[in-house]
Amino acid sequence: MTLITTKDGAQIFYKDWGPKSAQPIVFHHGWPLSSDDWESQMLFFVAKGYRVIAHDRRGHGRSSQVSDGHDMDHYASDAAAVVEHLDLRNAIHVGHSTGGGEAARYVARYGNDRVAKLVLIAAVPPLMLKTGANPGGLPIEVFDDLRNQLAANRPQFYLNFASGPFYGYNRAGAQASQAVIWNWWRQGMMGSAKAHYDGIKAFSETDFSDDLKNITVPALVLHGDDDQIVPVADSAPLSSKLLNRSTLKIYEKLPHGLCTTHAEIINAELLSFVAS
Repeated sequence: MTLITTKDGAQIFYKDWGPKSAQPIVFHHGWPLSSDDWESQMLFFVAKGYRVIAHDRRGHGRSSQVSDGHDMDHYASDAAAVVEHLDLRNAIHVGHSTGGGEAARYVARYGNDRVAKLVLIAAVPPLMLKTGANPGGLPIEVFDDLRNQLAANRPQFYLNFASGPFYGYNRAGAQASQAVIWNWWRQGMMGSAKAHYDGIKAFSETDFSDDLKNITVPALVLHGDDDQIVPVADSAPLSSKLLNRSTLKIYEKLPHGLCTTHAEIINAELLSFVAS
């Protein structure tokens, strides 16, 4: 397997496909998944001649199940370690959900001379948690419930999550794909229960406002208006306003897992932005 070792000893698995001389696109996956969640996008862009890279976050997928470091600072540092190991420059970074937070922090802190553009898809920034300064966020009880379900019966929790709100399969008339559900479950169960438990705090309580303000590269913000995981009203429009150079697109009736359920729409939007 292709692995790098970080300064604190975590081993990070990554995929690197396509010509080494081509412009790189770096994909950051959501919770509690792995780089496998980007297969539709990676195959699409490698066929277009791009170099595509994706890594498994620490404690996720094939990366090592370390006890500590399950926070956005370490996530961004790990992404930077992969980028530096491969010496990626002029890269487009694409983050979905929790990966959007990771990508935003990476670009803000490490991306000065290596990043060309940023894409946030159904992403957690600027802040998911309801606070005095963020009254439109979700109450802490929502995230406590996720932690309780994970600790009580992680396999069943993940099956329910994928079968219902993640892909919008709980909506009237939705045609659920059992293959997609089980692939989500497979990815989730490959990872560490502790990493996923700690990761809930990371994606829900991290405030990315300053990160977004410090990003100067062109950014594309995509979100579905039927996202049941990261509600659109308190995420995409607020992120777009904080970014210096952003384009916001909200899709009617699309779910959180839109990169899978509507890959043809997302791939076309990404290609248009990447090639512009």
